[in-house]
Amino acid sequence: MLSVSSLRKSYVTESGQIVRAVTDVSFEVPRGKMFALLGPSGCGKTTTLRAVAGLEKPDDGEISVDGRIVFSAARRIHVPPEKRDFGMVFQSYAIWPHMTVYQNASFPLRVGRRRIPAKQMDEAVARALHIVALDGLEDRKATQLSGGQQQRLALARALIKQPPLLLLDEPLSNLDAKLRERMRFELKRLQRELGLTTIYVTHDQMEALALAHQIAVMSGGEIVQIGSPREIYERPKSRFVADFVGTTNFIPAEVLAAGEAGTSITVRLPFGVLDVQARDSLSIGDAVTVSIRPEHIEISDARPEGRNIWEGRIANQIFLGERQDVQVAIGDVMLQVQADAGFDAAPGRLVYLGLDGAKCVACAE
Repeated sequence: MLSVSSLRKSYVTESGQIVRAVTDVSFEVPRGKMFALLGPSGCGKTTTLRAVAGLEKPDDGEISVDGRIVFSAARRIHVPPEKRDFGMVFQSYAIWPHMTVYQNASFPLRVGRRRIPAKQMDEAVARALHIVALDGLEDRKATQLSGGQQQRLALARALIKQPPLLLLDEPLSNLDAKLRERMRFELKRLQRELGLTTIYVTHDQMEALALAHQIAVMSGGEIVQIGSPREIYERPKSRFVADFVGTTNFIPAEVLAAGEAGTSITVRLPFGVLDVQARDSLSIGDAVTVSIRPEHIEISDARPEGRNIWEGRIANQIFLGERQDVQVAIGDVMLQVQADAGFDAAPGRLVYLGLDGAKCVACAE
């Protein structure tokens, strides 16, 4: 449905320095799917989204939707944003405070070149407001809406023309944590029920994991990995992806038994020997880094049966309501572990950690 190929965009600063905001970015989004561009500030994700929207003119590359080319450097095509007919929700929502809910929602229809009959406009507004659960608030001033209602109004305005593509730029970042969580469910419901093809830009890995069918992790203007949320989380292709998407422990190790990428290999950790999964092809003696998520480490009071059990002492803990984040020292290595809320995680206590080698990933970085 959406195809972005070899996209490049550079800027020249006031001092004359060239900044490469986007470098050779390519991806495709199937019809009806949500695709997240995830990465830290300055990684190029918003520039990529603005290029798709037509708000930025790339230096090179091609963008097409349903086979219709909206940008091509080679063919000298640049369709302006108002002729692309995409829906877009900005981080700030861009709701006009002097307008009512009805006026805000109907704005794209009122400024279009084609005049819309009043009855047809009323029906379109009613349909859009119903989709986002703002029925009955047509005459309310935008300033009288809560943050969540303003966010939904911005969505209604983006959806009113039934766009072929919906572009969302950090739409939940201005909401408080509880409302943000609730709006994730709302967005997922809307996307699924309406079959919206959506690009979602965010720096929040939990948002991307919760909402997207596929995620493109960006760094330094490039896409470093594309995959499903589970692939990105469980099989990161680099230390950057493992570190940025979720929390992980990085442990230095040495390869004791060689193996190809995707196979099980044996490594020596600072506190013992463990069979782990190889991300790269590795040879005996290679220095590697082993990544393991806190939730993949079992913590217990008494020594359990089985292999790959190590003794450690609790160094610190943070209570988070439904769980605890616990730091456990095994010799000179500090591991972060997740424990149940009721677990006695007093600092200094002796505990046992069980590592699941099938969930540990070794890479050459």
